[in-house]
Amino acid sequence: MVEIEDKIVSDDLFEEYFCCDLASCKGICCVEGDAGAPLETEDIERIDADIETIRRYMTEEGRAAIDEQGIFVIDEDGDFVTPLIDGAECAYSYRKGDVTLCAIERAARDGAIDYLKPISCHLYPIRLTKIGDMTALNYHRWNICRDAVACGKKSGVKVYRALKEPIIRAFGEEFFGHLEEVEKYFIQEADETQTP
Repeated sequence: MVEIEDKIVSDDLFEEYFCCDLASCKGICCVEGDAGAPLETEDIERIDADIETIRRYMTEEGRAAIDEQGIFVIDEDGDFVTPLIDGAECAYSYRKGDVTLCAIERAARDGAIDYLKPISCHLYPIRLTKIGDMTALNYHRWNICRDAVACGKKSGVKVYRALKEPIIRAFGEEFFGHLEEVEKYFIQEADETQTP
């Protein structure tokens, strides 16, 4: 673990490989799981403000789910999460061919809203955990992302580099710069270990 400001960063972010391969996984992370995507208070506020626009991009089943459950639900751990359709896919998902995508992100990409999607979705496979006044950034391993791991290894992309945009969105460019400095240390240490 590496401590940067008020963040505790797992070594896995510098050592493991990851690069989303949507053509292979088909967006299964929006469908699988035992609960919806984690939501921060800011996510809920932004979704609430834009819900009428977002609804236009959602499926009929998704709209029915939020009409019945609300724009968020509280899971068994007491956390705010996105509602699900029949206990499966996220209510904010839609399909394009055989790929599951995010209606919130589509609305943003179309310029209809200026909020991209929940930060937990954007940061995945990094999961954030509060530890007192600190925030831990951990790599979440999920077998449905094996294609992303393979793609990352093939292209040489480490977890944190694959998530540059959401890391900067969440914590700023200066923090991402600190991560780049830490990676240099990991590279140097690996080189020294391999030197006879």
